[in-house]
Amino acid sequence: MKVFVTGGTGFVGSHLVEQLLKRGADVRCLVRNRAKAEKLFPSEAPQTVLGDLENTGALQEGCDGVDVVYHIAALIAARSEQHFHQVNVDATARVLRAAQKAGAKGVRLVYVSSLAAAGPVARGEVLGDPDAQQPVTAYGRSKLAGEKLVRQADIDWTVLRPPAVYGPRDREIFKVFKISKTGFAPVFGDGFQELSFVHVDDLASALVAVASGGCNGKIYYPAHRQIVTTREFVTEVYRAVRGEPTGSTRSPRILTIPAPVTRAILGVFGGVARALGQTTLLTADKAHEFLAPAWTCNPATLENDTGWRAKIDIASGTRSTAQWYKKNSWL
Repeated sequence: MKVFVTGGTGFVGSHLVEQLLKRGADVRCLVRNRAKAEKLFPSEAPQTVLGDLENTGALQEGCDGVDVVYHIAALIAARSEQHFHQVNVDATARVLRAAQKAGAKGVRLVYVSSLAAAGPVARGEVLGDPDAQQPVTAYGRSKLAGEKLVRQADIDWTVLRPPAVYGPRDREIFKVFKISKTGFAPVFGDGFQELSFVHVDDLASALVAVASGGCNGKIYYPAHRQIVTTREFVTEVYRAVRGEPTGSTRSPRILTIPAPVTRAILGVFGGVARALGQTTLLTADKAHEFLAPAWTCNPATLENDTGWRAKIDIASGTRSTAQWYKKNSWL
């Protein structure tokens, strides 16, 4: 199988590339820095196309002659809603045009969206509806807009809406691991928000699984069936960072941040970042996600269609991730 991956040197994309190479696929990656790709994949490097999502020539070069295009590159933090749109929507349109131009040879596109495009649910509910479209943030709206472009395109396509993704090389949830070293665990709201997660290795295997034609025109939720609260998650991270054995009852000191205070704090962080011309996940808009009752989803359709099933639960996943962070001097 010949594949083209956007975001191949990023968090999710690099794990996908590793799995594809191990399976003998012919992998081509869009990269802005070839040295980064060589460092990530020292033993068996993919082909590289130098460029970015604004470079139509590079996108066409990447798509030509391949069987599958994995569009993973995206912004998860941006300066404004317009900035999200420029990358998560406009760039997706360029990838689609390049893939459609190569479509005479049967290319198909796998688009990595987000549970944020579907929106939150009430506690006790688990989302499985592929047509759910209730995003509550600018990021979620941009991913939903990207999905709509994909669904309208004259090309075979599959969309995945992963929940929170964690694992080696992740820099966002890594912040929870880093704070856990102090013995404290601040959580937004009451700490009882319900969450689905997927380890990055499980997500990468889901992306490989949907490359077949049997998944054409489908939207899936690749998640582990385990659901945890925010309190439970930060507790597992704390135990992982401390190297506690399985079954340990040690817990961090959980600091709950009430909703009004959460909004105020995030407003300040977001305002400072804008003033400095920087981007951050900690914005007033993000409070709509942090304070929602639940972000939970059902992987049953994906499991039934492909035989895929997430294997890495929170306890084992946080432990192996903490070990990677320590080995690589992040912790």
